[in-house]
Amino acid sequence: MPDQKTPPPTQGPWGGAGKRDRPEIEDLLRQGKQRIGGMIPGGPPSIKRYAVAGVIALIAAGVWTSYYTVPSDSVSVVQRFGKYVAEVPPGLHFKIPLGIDTSTLVPVKRQLKQEFGFTTPGASDPYQSPTDGKRETEMVTGDLNAALVEWVVQYRISEPLKFLFEVREPSATLRYVSESVMREVVGDRTVDEVITIGRQEIESEALLKMQELSTKYAMGISIDQVQLKNINPPGPVQASFNEVNQAQQEKERLINEARREYNKVIPLAEGEKDQRIREADGYRLKRVNEAEGDAARFTALLAEYEKAPEVTRRRIYIETMESVLPKIQSKIVVDGPTGGILPLLNLNREPGERP
Repeated sequence: MPDQKTPPPTQGPWGGAGKRDRPEIEDLLRQGKQRIGGMIPGGPPSIKRYAVAGVIALIAAGVWTSYYTVPSDSVSVVQRFGKYVAEVPPGLHFKIPLGIDTSTLVPVKRQLKQEFGFTTPGASDPYQSPTDGKRETEMVTGDLNAALVEWVVQYRISEPLKFLFEVREPSATLRYVSESVMREVVGDRTVDEVITIGRQEIESEALLKMQELSTKYAMGISIDQVQLKNINPPGPVQASFNEVNQAQQEKERLINEARREYNKVIPLAEGEKDQRIREADGYRLKRVNEAEGDAARFTALLAEYEKAPEVTRRRIYIETMESVLPKIQSKIVVDGPTGGILPLLNLNREPGERP
C-alpha cells in the first residue's frame, strides 16, 4: 500500500495555519457514523445508515427536550412519569429528556379574566369568552323582572398544584361558579337596584361568595375583582323601560330645579332674618345700656346734690345753659329786673330779618 502523505495545512489569508488545523463538524459526524456502523456487525450498508440516522435523531431529540425556559410571569410544575417532582421558578432549567420529565407552565403572576355576555376580540383563553352569552346574561331579579347582566371576573392562579391536580377543569369550574353566584346575588334584589344604585353592592357580595366557593373547591384561584358591565332589560320591554327611565330623569330634573330655587331663596331669607334679629339685639342692648347709664348718672348726681344742694343746682343750671344757648340764633341778655320787655320782642322773626 503506497505511503499516504499528510496534506499540508491550509494557509489562512494572513499566512499560517487556517481552519483545517481542527476537525470540522462534518468530520466528527462522519467518524461517528463510521464507529456506529462498525458496531453493527454483518449488515448491509443501507441498514447501517438507517441505524446511524436513528441514533443521531434520538440524540438530537434528547438534547432538544433536555432544557426549557420559564417566563418571568410563570412557574413550571415538573412531573416525572406523571408524578409531581418540583415547582420551578422562572429562568433556564434542564430536565430528563424524551418525555420522562414533563414541564407545565402556570402563569401565576398574570391577571386572567373571564367575560360573561360579551367577547373581547383576540382572547387566547378558550374559557375567557362565553359559549352562549345570551343564556348566561338572562337573569330574574327579586321582584320577578328580567334583566340582561354582563360582567367580568378577574383572577390569578395562586396555587399551581391545586389548579392543575385538584380540579379537572378549574377554568370551566370557575365559570360555572361565577354564573351561579351572580344569579343568586341578582335574584336577591329588585331590577331598579340591579340597574341603578345596587351595582357596587352586587360586585362586592359576588366577589366574596366566589372567593369562598373557589377556596371550598380547592381550585387554587384568587379572585381579584368582579365588575359589572352593561345591564339592560330584555328586548321586548326595552322601549317601555326607556320611557320609564326618561320619566325618572325628568322627575330628577324637576326635583333638582326645585332644590336650586330652594337653595337660592331660603338662605337669603335666613340671612335677612338673622340680620333683623342681630339689629334688634343691638338696639335692645343700646337702650338698656343707655338707661342704665342715665340711672347711674342720676344716682351719682343725686348723691352730690345731697352733699351741696346750692352748688349742684347752679352747676346743673350752667351745664343746661351750655347745651341750650348754642342752639339759639338770637340772644338778649338782661341783667337785673326789666319790667315788661318781653312783649316788645319779636320772637317769631325770621333769620336775617331786622327787628
